[in-house]
Amino acid sequence: MSNDGVNNGRRRFLVAATSVVGAAGAVGAAVPFVGSWFPSARAKAAGAPVRVNISKLEAGQQLVAEWRGQPVFVSRRTEEALRLLEEMDSVVADPDSKSSDQPDYVDPRTRAIKPEVLVVIGICTHLGCSPLFRPEVASADMGADWKGGYFCPCHGSHYDMSGRVWRAQPAPLNLPVPPHHYETDDVIVIGLDPETA
Repeated sequence: MSNDGVNNGRRRFLVAATSVVGAAGAVGAAVPFVGSWFPSARAKAAGAPVRVNISKLEAGQQLVAEWRGQPVFVSRRTEEALRLLEEMDSVVADPDSKSSDQPDYVDPRTRAIKPEVLVVIGICTHLGCSPLFRPEVASADMGADWKGGYFCPCHGSHYDMSGRVWRAQPAPLNLPVPPHHYETDDVIVIGLDPETA
């Protein structure tokens, strides 16, 4: 067979153009498929679990995640902060968290699965403001009896380093502990209990 009259340049161009269009079509089809692996903002707001990496969270620090449109405070407590929790039992309104919203699998005093890591919803139980993280013991502006914790600037409610509210405060309850579990030592999944994970 003779290739007389065949334009090889045009043939190469058509093959290349067809390949490019085919590749673009494959990418266009794959993008929605891959995108479906990740929850949308709407799904997250509705309660999809959120993964939080705490590997770089040092003692005395806090990070803020978002779950169901609410801030979730994740703090790594120091040994001193954990030691002072027992002293706070006489100061807080609900030391064993019997009236507060928290899962059964957390310790009543530390309100945590692992004592050093606290996970609470960062909304004051009085009128919904977001408390400030104040881990410094006896700071000048909080007073000599301050053992570290959370302070709500809206109406002055005080919480200890377990999110337990002090007595005689505007806030009636401890900060809620959301359902959560450890996927690994450094990854917390907020929104799923250990039993359902």
